[in-house]
Amino acid sequence: MFWFLLITMVVVVAAVTLAVVGGGDGEVLPEVAPEQLVDPLPATRQVDRADVEALRLPVGLRGYRMADVDDVLVRLGAELAERDARIAELEEALAGAATGDADGEGA
Repeated sequence: MFWFLLITMVVVVAAVTLAVVGGGDGEVLPEVAPEQLVDPLPATRQVDRADVEALRLPVGLRGYRMADVDDVLVRLGAELAERDARIAELEEALAGAATGDADGEGA
């Protein structure tokens, strides 16, 4: 029984080794590229909601729970959109006030 198990293990190890190393064209299996951000956040402009929504973080063996990260990104995207809308509203009001002041000075 011992010899049977020993021979079986040797055959299995040899088969796995041949399958991995001798992939048909004589090359060893290529190394897997480490997962990195495909489309990182833009460096040349401010981040907006679309950037946050399009962001996909790589999955690792250890890390954060994906559902929690997704929830945070959704909230962050919504708050960025809210902030941007408020800034645009305030800039428009400021431009209107500046135009009104310029019209009032000329009269």
